[in-house]
Amino acid sequence: MENPFDRSSVVPPTILIVSGGVGASAEQLVYTVLAQFPDQQVNVYTTGNVRQVEQIDQLLLQAQEMKAIIVHTLVDAALRDHLIAEAARKKIVAADLVGPVIQWLGLQLGQPALQQPGRYRRLHRDYFDRVAAIDFTLTHDDGKNPDGWQNAEIVLAGVSRAGKTPLSLYLAVLGWRVANIPLVPQVEVPGQVYTLDAARCIGLTIDAEQLLSYRRLRQSRLGVDVISEYTDLDAIEEELRHANKLFSSLGWSVINMTDRTIEMAADEVLRRVEARPPRALPL
Repeated sequence: MENPFDRSSVVPPTILIVSGGVGASAEQLVYTVLAQFPDQQVNVYTTGNVRQVEQIDQLLLQAQEMKAIIVHTLVDAALRDHLIAEAARKKIVAADLVGPVIQWLGLQLGQPALQQPGRYRRLHRDYFDRVAAIDFTLTHDDGKNPDGWQNAEIVLAGVSRAGKTPLSLYLAVLGWRVANIPLVPQVEVPGQVYTLDAARCIGLTIDAEQLLSYRRLRQSRLGVDVISEYTDLDAIEEELRHANKLFSSLGWSVINMTDRTIEMAADEVLRRVEARPPRALPL
């Protein structure tokens, strides 16, 4: 007997999210629902900043072609009504996530809604900027995605265990987009380093003895008991000399992390960066 839930040969269903803002609220709800269908493929496409009837008509055509459901969060009543009417006429399933709530509140409160798309995001811009900064910093942690370094507001570089990642994340929570670059012995730094604006770049150095203790502690926590250049004092001193030479050649400001808390280091980073006018960030 054929299994009605066997969809191995069926084209994955499609959800079109339509929003007058960026669509984050609808995306969150859609992905919350999709979590109830693990291991299933569903195509989700988001179209934000929908402000014209023509955009809605085009999206409805796409929904017809893709046999998709439309999930929308349009606060503009005229656009919302047009989408609902046209979707019904074309027999397209359209889920309105905000219309009934807006209408009910309008009746209860005795006043119409402002109908301003993206208003919540504008009112909470500081929060969203901070989330974006944290996301950027995690994406560019430990030398990842070098092509994006030019978009960082702050770039940190240093040898292993100099404090790059915790300092980067602390600055990200304050709202700064940070990239950090590890300097590894016998490994050439990526060419993108030489194109960065020195006013945004900070080199991190540290006392060799303190760095040695940090590295030994890390190895102990990892259960590693191997003698190598990583925990050899002479090799560490050479690493630090090489790093400082690089910072000097690039014209970067240098901060000594010896006995410095993350908060103290962050204050110093911001003081240095804000004291040197940077070039304009790329778009």
